[in-house]
Amino acid sequence: MSAEIPSIHAIYRYPVKGLSPEPLTRTRLAVGETLPADRLYAIENGPSGFDHAAPRYQPKQRYLMLMRNARLARLRTRIEDADRTLAIELDGREAARGDLQTPDGRATIERFFAEFCADELRGAPRVLYAPGFSFSDVARKVVSIINLASVAAIEDLLGVPVHPLRFRANLYVTGWPAWREFDLVGQDIAIGKDARLKIVKRIVRCAAIDVDPDMGIRDLSIPPTLMRSLGHADCGVYGEVVNGGDIVLGDELRN
Repeated sequence: MSAEIPSIHAIYRYPVKGLSPEPLTRTRLAVGETLPADRLYAIENGPSGFDHAAPRYQPKQRYLMLMRNARLARLRTRIEDADRTLAIELDGREAARGDLQTPDGRATIERFFAEFCADELRGAPRVLYAPGFSFSDVARKVVSIINLASVAAIEDLLGVPVHPLRFRANLYVTGWPAWREFDLVGQDIAIGKDARLKIVKRIVRCAAIDVDPDMGIRDLSIPPTLMRSLGHADCGVYGEVVNGGDIVLGDELRN
């Protein structure tokens, strides 16, 4: 039987750091950039020193995020109106809606998080944004990739199902053997007709992946299990776009 051809199984962007993913059927990759509107906004957890006029990378602990704020996974959020308006649902009902490009809209969203995360805040929450900036977990602009066979290997280690969205990746890939992605660090991969990514780094996982993406509870212990079993806490890789192009679900990956 011939081996399965590596291909894109799913594409996601995360417009607001720590909040819901948005599935995509296609997107365009640009050289040196993230997926369009990925981690475009963040919610500051107390004063962080972020400067809208001169944005720079800061540790994710300065924002609301799943590693420390598991309850965020209870929210269902979406960005509308050309990536401006954030709608938040809680327990099946819309709890807040605001235009993140206006003071009144941001204030509405900030009031929601001031109440929802009241006991986890270090100060007043604030919507952060700067044109062209991404609130990624790493300083360079990258695309995160998860090999679904590696997720299946983690399920075997844990003995329980593991939802792939725990890993909050941009691209989910089928057709690679488990952990094959690690062998690609330093190499280029082609996606679709034109896009190429250089695989630059393994992703070291934190406690965020222990949070159930539906229930908002911390119910697994994945990084310690990986460390005990494999000697590392890595799953997935970062790719830097070196040639732009459109990508769609089902596109093959070649290296």
